[in-house]
Amino acid sequence: MATTANRVSAQTSDEINRRLRWQMEERLAYYEAHPDQIDARLAELDREWDVERTLEANASTLAFTGTVLAATVDRRWLALPAVVTGFLFQHAVQGWCPPLPILRRLGFRTAEEINQERYALKALRGDFEAKDGNRFDAVLRAVGLRRGSP
Repeated sequence: MATTANRVSAQTSDEINRRLRWQMEERLAYYEAHPDQIDARLAELDREWDVERTLEANASTLAFTGTVLAATVDRRWLALPAVVTGFLFQHAVQGWCPPLPILRRLGFRTAEEINQERYALKALRGDFEAKDGNRFDAVLRAVGLRRGSP
């Protein structure tokens, strides 16, 4: 069984994984040439929906819709939430479900992939550079903290 961090990418085709990595490399090359725009990109990454969140939102919408339709139109609509929750369980256990390849082809990334870009941008911005030899403060800055802040 794949680990939590890589179970989606392990269930994604090599072609799509390569495309997603290439796109990230292209973005990083752009921001290396345009460091003044890194803060805006980091803000975009904070708002980006990962594939897990997207699957959960879609599954809950379909399950709720099926439940409402079963209560108001026809009980056979209960099949929809049954199938959707089964897919969601399959995804939780295996890291794969039928909508996953579609979402990955559409460009939805894992939280890990988003974080890789985030930390690469922080490195480009210089967040990991130790000022006055203080490596601990550099580490805190890299993760968005300051010494003594709650």
